[in-house]
Amino acid sequence: MESRSTKLTESPFKGIDWFTVIIYALLVIAGAVSIYAASYDFDNASIFDFDEFSGKQLRWIGLSFILGFALLLVDARMYETYAYPIYTGIMLLLLVTIFIAPNIKGSHSWIVMGPMSIQPAEFAKFATALALAKLFSGYNFSLNARTSNYFKALLIIFLPVILILAQNETGSALVYLGLFFVLYREGMSGLVLLSAVLAVAIFVISVKFTETMVLGIPSGQFTVYILVMATMVAMLALYSKTTITARNTALGFVGSGIIVWILDLCGIEIPGNYYFIGIISAACIYCIIETLRYRVSKILAAIGAAVIAVAFMFSVNYVFTSVLKPHQQMRIKVALGIEDDILRAGYNVNQSKIAIGSGGFAGKGFLKGTQTKLKYVPEQHTDFIFCTIGEEQGFIGTSLTMLLFVMLILRVIVIAERQPTTFGRVFAYCVASYFIVHFCINIGMVIGLCPVIGIPLPFFSYGGSSLWGFTVLLFILLRIDAARRSHH
Repeated sequence: MESRSTKLTESPFKGIDWFTVIIYALLVIAGAVSIYAASYDFDNASIFDFDEFSGKQLRWIGLSFILGFALLLVDARMYETYAYPIYTGIMLLLLVTIFIAPNIKGSHSWIVMGPMSIQPAEFAKFATALALAKLFSGYNFSLNARTSNYFKALLIIFLPVILILAQNETGSALVYLGLFFVLYREGMSGLVLLSAVLAVAIFVISVKFTETMVLGIPSGQFTVYILVMATMVAMLALYSKTTITARNTALGFVGSGIIVWILDLCGIEIPGNYYFIGIISAACIYCIIETLRYRVSKILAAIGAAVIAVAFMFSVNYVFTSVLKPHQQMRIKVALGIEDDILRAGYNVNQSKIAIGSGGFAGKGFLKGTQTKLKYVPEQHTDFIFCTIGEEQGFIGTSLTMLLFVMLILRVIVIAERQPTTFGRVFAYCVASYFIVHFCINIGMVIGLCPVIGIPLPFFSYGGSSLWGFTVLLFILLRIDAARRSHH
């Protein structure tokens, strides 16, 4: 049997997951080809022209391969040892960027250094993942052991979010919310994720359905009230010692609803807001009495959920009209199908869908896409790179691209589950979360399922900072994974 010291002196390349490296290489090469197709210039047709986007990206790719190789040479223990200093340094860089970065399309997120620019937000991803992994690997650390542990984890996650939002980079900031999947894997209650899903549903319903009125209130608001009541009954059924509390609450909701409906038929209109707030308040008081009676404190979760949901619903209108900027409002309206605006806010998405749809099953062929060659799709070499694949390679090409991403994500999850240390597992799940959010939102954005918020497609969208950021994430993970045998 090999000794521990012998294992530690082995070549770092011996335990590398080469399958993941191959997927990475395929994605990077496919990305380079796609950027060449998206930015093709009939007068300068060479992919190696370093004055064109494709040539510049090849330079970034070459440096990324060197960077990945260098990361594999670093002792895996160094990443854990210096996790907090790296995080602190990157956070300070994000802070400085707010003040020194020039205004580029309304954003102060790029540091210009001569002929090149870098976006620190891309590097904050791996720094945040390292810090979060370091926190969870602490001695006897458990997320649910004490409330302060949640605050520590949330501080690590939200500090870069706040700094990036201050740079006016909403898309880059939203990516970090994917780290809540990591918290869920490490013991966070599923109610938190359920709450997030309900919050999104309440926002969408409240914004989208405002024209039709029911009981004097918008149909969206009416629907949210029904959703809140149904959720409250479901939580009572789950947390109560008996089904009596849930049954009585449900009967109260249904019975009062029938009475209001009959009164409405008789021409006696009951203001919707007064009715729903009144009946939900009555249900909350009943639940408090039941809590004291059965001494089941979890019933209070149903009360809290109902109160927070109703308060959130009323805040949606304020946030949408007063906090979000006009162009952000329009993007959301276009994504939800409230407005078309195909000449302004919806122009990018409309042209993108035309390009993807025109590709059909097998595509028009490499460099034969008319929509992309004639530059009908703005930002087609960055955030909308996927439409180039759809037009030129069709359903087959987009399916293969998506398959590669799914394979990479699943492989990262496999790597995460085989880690012998908490540090390695948490870092791996952070990597998986980043890839899932970028992959889903970017493609959803391009085909019109998500608002346009400026999130690049990993390894495909043009940009050195994005490519380097994902390369660092992946190759640090590969190095940590390669060293796992030393812990056996």
